Amino acid sequence: MNESLIKELLDKNIRVVAVTKKHTKEEVDQLYALGLSTFGENRVQEFLTKYDPKYHWHIIGHLQTNKVKYVVGKVDMIESVDSLKLAKEINKQATKLGIVQDILVELKVTKTDENKTGYPIEGAMDFLKELEQFDHICVKGLMCIATHTDDESVNAKEFDEMRALYDQAKEKYPQMDTLSMGMSHDWRLALAHGSNQVRIGTALFQS
Repeated sequence: MNESLIKELLDKNIRVVAVTKKHTKEEVDQLYALGLSTFGENRVQEFLTKYDPKYHWHIIGHLQTNKVKYVVGKVDMIESVDSLKLAKEINKQATKLGIVQDILVELKVTKTDENKTGYPIEGAMDFLKELEQFDHICVKGLMCIATHTDDESVNAKEFDEMRALYDQAKEKYPQMDTLSMGMSHDWRLALAHGSNQVRIGTALFQS
């Protein structure tokens, strides 16, 4: 475990989602003992093998509609909502349980990676408007995965675009409090450009 990094993150008093995909429940417990309490999983099946209700859990990977019923009510946040179809299913399952499920809208900021998921950033405000119809979803903010590049200027521009959109959306939707940007390789840059939640996996497990 990278204890010095964990201490640095905790000292910054920001929200940290420890990405624990491909790591064991024992390793999750170790991270918790070091002060981290929110864990992010990409795959539903893997999440279910580690689920522990005393921890906070986020789904951060692409979520298929047929898997929604397994996570609603267990996870604190679904960070990867990128379609009306997915939002509708989350709302349906949350309604059954009589709860309101917190979500983030995942936006696609990269112009070069066709494989990246996310709702097109150009239509973000229209998408947020469409989500107003769902009473059992609460949109808490926005999330993105920046272009994987060594050119920091590319990422900085993407983060700035997200921050500007977040500020605009927050004026209309005051419940928003989360701008989830930054991963192991770019989290410091993301923080400098307005992120208030980072998702870090690989770097946490480097000794």
